[in-house]
Amino acid sequence: MSLFPLFADLQQRPVLVVGGGMVAERKVEALLKAGAQVTVGAPELAAGLVRLRDAGRITHHAEPYREAWLDGVWLVVAATSDVVVNRLVAAAAAARRIFVNVVDDAQLSSFHVPAVIDRAPLTIAISSGGAAPMFARLLRERLEATLDHALGPLAALAARFRKRIRARHAAPAARRAFYERLFNGPVADLLRRQQPLQAEAALAASLRETVAPVRGSVVLVGAGPGDPGLLTLKALRALNEADVILHDRLVSCEILELARRDAIRIEVGKEAGRHHTTQDGIHALMLEHARAGQRVVRLKGGDPFVFGRGGEELEFLRDHDIAFEVVPGITAAVACAAYAGVPLTHRDHAQSLRLVTAHCQSSLDTLDWVALAQERQTLAVYMGVGELAALRDRLLEHGRAAGTPFALIENGSRAQQRVIVGTLAQLPEQAHRHAVRSPALLILGEVAALATRLHWFGAAPLGVDPHTPCDALASLPLRTQAAADEDLGRMRCRAA
Repeated sequence: MSLFPLFADLQQRPVLVVGGGMVAERKVEALLKAGAQVTVGAPELAAGLVRLRDAGRITHHAEPYREAWLDGVWLVVAATSDVVVNRLVAAAAAARRIFVNVVDDAQLSSFHVPAVIDRAPLTIAISSGGAAPMFARLLRERLEATLDHALGPLAALAARFRKRIRARHAAPAARRAFYERLFNGPVADLLRRQQPLQAEAALAASLRETVAPVRGSVVLVGAGPGDPGLLTLKALRALNEADVILHDRLVSCEILELARRDAIRIEVGKEAGRHHTTQDGIHALMLEHARAGQRVVRLKGGDPFVFGRGGEELEFLRDHDIAFEVVPGITAAVACAAYAGVPLTHRDHAQSLRLVTAHCQSSLDTLDWVALAQERQTLAVYMGVGELAALRDRLLEHGRAAGTPFALIENGSRAQQRVIVGTLAQLPEQAHRHAVRSPALLILGEVAALATRLHWFGAAPLGVDPHTPCDALASLPLRTQAAADEDLGRMRCRAA
């Protein structure tokens, strides 16, 4: 974000609009609505501005632009059709450190007029920084249809009761819980039915009710692989209600930006060879903040129950009598495969799917390699970037064909996504050649060959001759080992 959003109080403050046409008229009307004392400078005025002048609502300088008009004003709008005049106004305003908006010229403007949704006293402003004002207007139209017109009266009623609400609910968590009940409860419903007196009485009665102490809780939330568009509605709601967010290292900044601005964010990321916070430390943080009456979101990449140690964390919370719930996320295997164009199952190639973790040698030693080496199944390997050579060797030793296709998906679903494809025999060398780094998910099996034909997100896959027929590559594991090795040699020659 390059602009700092703010709402200016222009009540009884002098503002200058240079220009007298229809565009200037729209700006003047908005400024008057904000309570500004508006002066319009232009030799001639549009009919609407003439009426405002004759009604005494604006002051008019009926002459060509003069720099002296800027004396004592707080804000300037240049809305003429003369580019030279607009530039003179912008330069004079900048020299005097006065904010200026030059209509349809973002480069000359030091502030921009947003598209506005008015639910007074609530105001929602949407700006593209002058880059795409039509998009801002279209978004405003979409939001207008979804925002209840009772929001304004509800906000005004809450403002009148603000001191009483703060006195009744001194603790921030209790006060926030009260406002949530107010926003979603019977008071808002009465205002929707145009019954303001009954709504006020209901609000006053709610302040006399005995309210149980706010009890802290923990929500395990799956953040998915990184694309914020893959968050569930429940996950988004939990982020907006959180007091404290304990998030993994790989949770994207775009997802964290969706959380409450005043929520405490604590990174508890872990990666191979470097732990910021131990699992016991994460347990202690959840317990500390929940016992303080706060809403804690334990935000995990992917899904909390797929190699996310979510079960351990719930057991800890249950043992310490902390209320919890779980919001599942889209696990990396499902999301990364989809964004790489790889179906995890396929009627012709794979009738089963195995999710495997291979983040260290000890985890490799626990796997059933005979079962994993079977053909016509898909392996989705989590956290395996550091063990690709060992993974390849174990599978080959137990009979998996050297020509089995793989797709290695780095930063799946994110703007930086890369897909590296090849065959099992090439796996560690291809990863090294393309400097693959975590987070990366390995998909191994016949279906991985489809990445070269079905990719739709980001750049085309790397690591294989793009002219190699996808069907031929997909059929390699079904041939004899010798035939697979022979085809692999031919493919390397063509790529060279």
